[in-house]
Amino acid sequence: MANGGVGGRGRIEMERDGAHPIQTHPLWTEESQGDRLQAHRRSYAEHITTLAGMAPGIGMGSEIAAALASIPRERFVELPPWRIVSPEGHTQAVSDDPAVLYQDVLVPLGAGWGLNNGLPSLHARCLNVLAPRKGESAVHVGAGTGYYTAVLAMLVGETGRVDAYEIEPELARRAAANLAEFPQVAVHGRSGAEGPLPGCDVLYVNAAAAEPLAVWLDALHPEGRLLFPLEPQGETGEMLLVTRRADGSYPARFLCGVQFVPCAGAQNAQAARVLYTTFRKGNWDQVRWLYRNDQPDDSCWCAGHEWWLSTR
Repeated sequence: MANGGVGGRGRIEMERDGAHPIQTHPLWTEESQGDRLQAHRRSYAEHITTLAGMAPGIGMGSEIAAALASIPRERFVELPPWRIVSPEGHTQAVSDDPAVLYQDVLVPLGAGWGLNNGLPSLHARCLNVLAPRKGESAVHVGAGTGYYTAVLAMLVGETGRVDAYEIEPELARRAAANLAEFPQVAVHGRSGAEGPLPGCDVLYVNAAAAEPLAVWLDALHPEGRLLFPLEPQGETGEMLLVTRRADGSYPARFLCGVQFVPCAGAQNAQAARVLYTTFRKGNWDQVRWLYRNDQPDDSCWCAGHEWWLSTR
């Protein structure tokens, strides 16, 4: 699986010696700087949605682009000077110009965390697949400082709701401050791998789990969508999309390769070992269904406690 899908809150392996020197910029007036950044955000939004495979100006692509164009990314990352990190984890540049943030690059959340703001094109692709609609309720697990929570909030609108979960107290505090302007968002400073969770139409997980947790599946409304990184700790994995149909069935399919930090409470050691072995065998692209029982048949791709993924 390609490592270019490093996700929000992915680990960063810095190569400081290869970084470019700090860039400086002329003195702009506050008004001209604001206009300049807004132009960068618009261009960035169009570029990211195109990279994510969305047609410009149409449907969900238009809504995601509008959200990306309006949210100041610099508010959600470390203080300047900013380190710009490639999807492979290499420091490409260091700059105090916020315009550099409006690229498809990783940006650290702050010194000492080893966490980043996520690759925008990956998250745009994921949100496009989840397709949050106005008035829907969403749960965001592993919200970090809230950048993609803000995108979710704009997608569900003021008539919707987003419950964001972040286990790191300082990141949760920053997320609450960053998202204060969104009355439809509630930030919870605890693990999103434990119940209770509110019922929701969309459940987006940005931390790696070795199995689909029952608490996530149970939270889904009929036709609710769960997207999470199915990934053994310390390894690469795949984003798994699961839909809960009204008849109780669960269509499932893998989306793309990723590597996220582990989700606390979602890395059962036995499940992780089984998953690691199963991924090495391949054929994850053939997965079609999730079953919630302990009775796998010969179509089983991978099985855990009271769940299994089927290829037919």
